[in-house]
Amino acid sequence: MAEETSHYDVVVLGAGAVGENVADRASRTGLSVAVVEPALVGGECSYWACMPSKALLRPGDAVAAAQAVPGADAAVTGRLDPAAVLARRDEVAAHWDDAGQVAWVEGAGLTLLRGHARFTGPRTLVVDGADGTERVVTARCAVVVATGSLPVVAETFATVRPWTSREATSAHRVPERLAVVGGGVVATELATAFADLGSDVTVLVRGGRLLTGAEPFAGQAVARALADRGVRVVVGATVTSAVRDDAGVHLDVVHRAVDGAGNDTGGPERLTVDEVLVATGRRPATDDLGLETLGLRPGGALEVDDRLQVAGVDGGWLFAAGDVTGRTATTHQGKYDARVVGDVIAARFDPRPADAGDALGGPSRQDEAAAVPWSRYRATADTAAVPQVVFTRPQVAWVGRTQEQAAHAGLDVEVLTYELGDLAAATVTAAGYEGRAQLVVDTRRDVVVGATFVGPDVADMLHAATIAVVGEVPLSRLWHAVPSYPTLSEVWLRLLEAAGR
Repeated sequence: MAEETSHYDVVVLGAGAVGENVADRASRTGLSVAVVEPALVGGECSYWACMPSKALLRPGDAVAAAQAVPGADAAVTGRLDPAAVLARRDEVAAHWDDAGQVAWVEGAGLTLLRGHARFTGPRTLVVDGADGTERVVTARCAVVVATGSLPVVAETFATVRPWTSREATSAHRVPERLAVVGGGVVATELATAFADLGSDVTVLVRGGRLLTGAEPFAGQAVARALADRGVRVVVGATVTSAVRDDAGVHLDVVHRAVDGAGNDTGGPERLTVDEVLVATGRRPATDDLGLETLGLRPGGALEVDDRLQVAGVDGGWLFAAGDVTGRTATTHQGKYDARVVGDVIAARFDPRPADAGDALGGPSRQDEAAAVPWSRYRATADTAAVPQVVFTRPQVAWVGRTQEQAAHAGLDVEVLTYELGDLAAATVTAAGYEGRAQLVVDTRRDVVVGATFVGPDVADMLHAATIAVVGEVPLSRLWHAVPSYPTLSEVWLRLLEAAGR
């Protein structure tokens, strides 16, 4: 039986990192905000993705960094302690207890509703509680869908209880043999982590290379590094069947492989492992939200404009942010979108008197600002300034357009590259340091439109490139941004010298 209807100014579906940021920003002009969450507050990033995966990767990084420095390498003996690594991972994931996150939500003045929400009409939802109760909830101003995404698992694996990123990042044992199906960020990071922990890892890549969203040299560097650590990377691989029994999971795989002479050495094989991790992508979590009552198609991405307002819904009250839009696939970019949509809602529906000193500009100023490029009320960075870090070893970090993407966009580009191992900082950092930096420059405007870094600890170099891309800083001005010596950031000077600037 449904309880009495609850009314709020704004209702946010999903209390992950994106939903929390939406709710916080939307409440800043005094709007009442409720957040609906059926699982753990804090979402995928806190418990099954960003945080636990990096906790699994960090020990191997630390050991490798020490082993690369003569004098320090002698102090590092033996292998990782898997039990200690997993215990530390448990701490980072707060032992899958969201009490701390709940305290933050309540401390921010937001209302947390536990349960699963479904639209029954415009601005109206029913929230099914875990205890079997139903609550009708209405939004006076806006509803924001921030329910994230779900892993895509092919029917081939339906009966073998495969791991997805959730099972892998929360595992409490290290499988002796692990197959990773996929070649993207999740696949390469978790292949690295479990190889560090002692698993015999095979990566099955459907395409011809790893990390297809990055520059080709980045995926090639990661593939070489995995192979050097004993990971088998199989390209052109298709799993045609999967069966689990007491001996493990048996995968029938068809793949192609080309030897040094160009001969095709691929073919069918039977691969037996203890666990199979399927990391072949994710899809928007919009299946069971009642979107059909609003005239929208469930199960797919919600089309939004740069204000994150959902297309095809009259009245301008429905918004979406994060993975559900299909625009973003990282926590940091989803949180950026959350800040945008939260500010849009806070300003558009500002309940304060017109002379109250509107911190966010008020409805009229917000609408005016939304028409300006790089306005705080538009998610402009989603178009061509998205940063991405892959915490493999070597790390891969990039922002903006790749060379191929820039050419496809019709830009005349110049590509500048420099080997990081030739820097003085690399000599100090590690013996045999290897890495590469690349800039993609729009020659007409003389600005950086893309940057890629591959090498140890290059993630911390990315924000400078992100600022250059977003700020559209001319190379002539970048010449005056003097990098400290000896740091890896000196590569900016070397790249500008390569450009003749």
